[in-house]
Amino acid sequence: MGSLRWFTAGESHGPGLTVIIDGVPSGLPLSEQQIRQQLARRQRGYGRGGRMKIETDYAQIRGGVRQGRTMGSPVALWIENKDFDKGVGPDKRPWRETMSLDSVEPPPTQVTRVRPGHADLTASLKYGYEDVRDSLERASARESAARVGAGAVARRLCEELGCDFNSHVVQIGPVALDPSVEADWEAVEQSPVRCTDEAVAQAMIDAINDAKQDGDTLGGTLEARVSGIPFGLGSHVQWDRKLSGRIGQAILSMNAFKGVEIGDGFSGAALTGRGYHDVVLPQDAWGEHPWRRQSNHAGGLEGGITNGEDLVVRVAVKPIATLAHPLPSADLTTGERVEAHYERSDVCVVPAAGVIVEAMLALVLADAMLEKFGGDSLAETRRNMLAFLDTAVPRKEWM
Repeated sequence: MGSLRWFTAGESHGPGLTVIIDGVPSGLPLSEQQIRQQLARRQRGYGRGGRMKIETDYAQIRGGVRQGRTMGSPVALWIENKDFDKGVGPDKRPWRETMSLDSVEPPPTQVTRVRPGHADLTASLKYGYEDVRDSLERASARESAARVGAGAVARRLCEELGCDFNSHVVQIGPVALDPSVEADWEAVEQSPVRCTDEAVAQAMIDAINDAKQDGDTLGGTLEARVSGIPFGLGSHVQWDRKLSGRIGQAILSMNAFKGVEIGDGFSGAALTGRGYHDVVLPQDAWGEHPWRRQSNHAGGLEGGITNGEDLVVRVAVKPIATLAHPLPSADLTTGERVEAHYERSDVCVVPAAGVIVEAMLALVLADAMLEKFGGDSLAETRRNMLAFLDTAVPRKEWM
């Protein structure tokens, strides 16, 4: 299923992150600066930790692009971890030694105190690790930089086909934005917490400061919107082809993302059918785009297929698992009561999470567009899309 595949490799404190994106059509304008723009957005946000002061993420294009355009071959990216050479780990040894490919003497100090809420215990038991670092390095949110890099490539394809991506924070801890407030996307990009309302944003900042002072962390909720999506992406005919399911799996595959809704998912459950379902407007009320709706409670998807309205996705992000004042836990080796392991970490990642959601949506949508419209080149894909959209008219116009 699908036409766009992508893979990431690398660890949080290793040399860097490798990304392969396969299936990108030829002729797509793509530059390192365009990818850098998205990586920089991921690094911003109030509540981030000291790692962001070390890293300035830059994805080097190592293959698949020539003279500013993709060639149809796999696109390869390399994102260096500057911490690998500059940073020192919790055992006071350079990360280059702790993460060395070859064994070193004396061996690095093992991490055996597992953190509740992280992959430390589950992955160590599953893979037989004696050192929790073997799991925490790959299960780290650092891998999200690779996803944003891959998503930046997919985003360029979606943008060339008419899509526009945005996201904003609607809640951090107990502080929530009034759901009736419309997002000002320019204001969001200037906000330290990516919230459109200045007063609410300040309250969110205060909540993050309080959590930091307590050695605690905060989660929250964000909303992502994609406009300009064509009709017909996804399918109703098999469970694994429904775009709603593909979006859900992509979002929930990310660390700390614990809930996802499309449109008025949970809030819509309290409505009647008459209050929830989006009335289809008659042709004389459509304007530039056909088959307009009076509302968008469905969030742009019906039957697992895009319906031409904005895709609206909301995501719940749990408080991250690494606490400066650690929770009680147990030791992997002895089973005895200990405090959980602490490693330099963020207090709140919700502002950055919206950028990651945009990236994951771009990867799913790019895959779905290539699945629907095909094409080995961007020009062919665009022609196929426009030809299909010409058929998205009342049936009488076919006669």
